[in-house]
Amino acid sequence: MTVTIYHNPECGTSRNTLAMIRQSGVEPIVVEYLKTPPSRARIRDLVSAAGLSLRDALRQKDTPFEALGLADPAKTDEELLDAIEAHPVLLNRPLVETPIGTRLCRPSELVLDILENPDIGPFTKEDGEVIIDSEGKRVV
Repeated sequence: MTVTIYHNPECGTSRNTLAMIRQSGVEPIVVEYLKTPPSRARIRDLVSAAGLSLRDALRQKDTPFEALGLADPAKTDEELLDAIEAHPVLLNRPLVETPIGTRLCRPSELVLDILENPDIGPFTKEDGEVIIDSEGKRVV
């Protein structure tokens, strides 16, 4: 099974998602998208496969979203792609692709819905939130 995660190692949600993927028994392809941004076409494909619009895939917090005026609904997809291309941090993360589907994994436990082996055993996020208890039941 090929799994790809578009990952930011500075992001707790991204780190938790990566940990769940690994705990499922898969070593994913890790794309640090801030260092190696996906192409415009790849961004379109990922966002579409995740069932999102480009606008839905924009990250607002801790990005130049406001400064670039990206809240303006008149901004076209091409303009949004221009902004993401210039500032990859605007692409929300983590985006994960598996044979089952593609998902923006916010919150991180959404990755369980697209893993071939979602029974990963107990899992607690970095912040202490229990996602799967000691009996293997999802808490959230």
